[in-house]
Amino acid sequence: MSTPQRSVAKPSGSGRSFSSFMQRLGDGAASFGIRWIPDPFALAVILTLMVFGAALAFTPHGPVELIDQWYGGFWRLLTFAMQMVLIVVTGFGLATAPSMQRALRWVASLPRSRTGAIVVTALAGSILSFLHWGVGLIVSAFLAREVARYARDNGLAVHFPLLAAAAYGGGVISQTGLTSSGALLVNTPGHFLESSIGLIPLSETIFQPYNLIFVLLTVVVTPLLLALLHPSPTTTVVYAGQDDDDSVEEPLTDEERRLPANRVNRSRILCWAIALGGLFFVVRYILAEGLLGLDLNVLNFGFLMLGLLMHGSLGNYSRAIMRASSAAGGIILQFPFYAGILGLMAGSGLFSMIADWFVSISTPDTFPLYSMISAALVNFAVPSGGGQWAVQGPIATAAALQLGLPAHLAVMSVMMGDQLTNLAQPFWLLPILGVTGLKAGQVMGYTILLMFVVFIINAACLLWLV
Repeated sequence: MSTPQRSVAKPSGSGRSFSSFMQRLGDGAASFGIRWIPDPFALAVILTLMVFGAALAFTPHGPVELIDQWYGGFWRLLTFAMQMVLIVVTGFGLATAPSMQRALRWVASLPRSRTGAIVVTALAGSILSFLHWGVGLIVSAFLAREVARYARDNGLAVHFPLLAAAAYGGGVISQTGLTSSGALLVNTPGHFLESSIGLIPLSETIFQPYNLIFVLLTVVVTPLLLALLHPSPTTTVVYAGQDDDDSVEEPLTDEERRLPANRVNRSRILCWAIALGGLFFVVRYILAEGLLGLDLNVLNFGFLMLGLLMHGSLGNYSRAIMRASSAAGGIILQFPFYAGILGLMAGSGLFSMIADWFVSISTPDTFPLYSMISAALVNFAVPSGGGQWAVQGPIATAAALQLGLPAHLAVMSVMMGDQLTNLAQPFWLLPILGVTGLKAGQVMGYTILLMFVVFIINAACLLWLV
């Protein structure tokens, strides 16, 4: 991984211009994050204790019962955790393939200024996240690193943590995009709310005007805001990693290459046979279900097989995956703690209390906004769109129907809230931190500022365009 270093460029410009104000704001965001935001694991433990205290204070459950509920939930997300580990390591394997590296370097070479570097990274992250949140999460992380490398080698003092924030910030539209967990679920026959709300097609969720306008405004504002937040040159942290970090080709002598074991390891026939067979299944699946039916299992399977094909040998791909394992360590450690928080909130009834309170103060005009805010708060404890919809969906849809509102408002407002506070919740930031080698505090000062701006856009769309 990389070790950031500071540039030695001198500051420029007057201290009273708007750009200087935004630059100082960027400096402040960086200082705040580094000073006050601990590592993601520490935040997970703090959040666990906070939820435990809230459940103890506001529900009838005692400490022993709450500890049992915490442990009962601790292993509830093992399948999902393994899916996330695989999306990181197989994404790493795909992104480190020589042909993918060339594509990422081509995109990284497009910017001609530090502003352009931030804009390109954020736009790419937004577009990829709208198409598929998993692809956006992983590929944009590697793109940020390639942009940082290119900028360093070409004399552009681009702030590396801000580039990581741009890659991550683009994902703020992920749950209002084509792979929105709630929107896809309510469009799936047999979903758990079908008896009350029926099937809701994507034309009534993702492609609602208020959602499309929100997405468009956010895609425009995110790169511009982050570019304006670029810290002053004296505090800019530039990428200091090596260009050959991702090389997985094993250096062998001619004699070693002729050994039967190494001939098997380097065999293209074995590699292509299994990869093409796997990709044949993926293509058939997409033709039958469409891109919108692409779930985590098929995505990971496709990443694995495509990575094998692009690396060209079993040995090279194995080494790439071994190198990726460190990037998945944070997920392995922290997922059980968030599952424990989910168990605490669900078992104690804290979920229902939060959602019911927001419903009780809602009117038909304010329901979408309050539903979004309640989902944003719950997301701190349950940072999974699918998991959150499972527990909050029944409450939100029942309230919408009771107020005479269409069910799609419940779906999209919950998804908007879920994605909003991802910018202040380091759970989904873990893969990017693993790829870039940065700390959460270096990145999240910027994403928290972005969160407040996106909240304004979100609230305006829900209040005036619904």
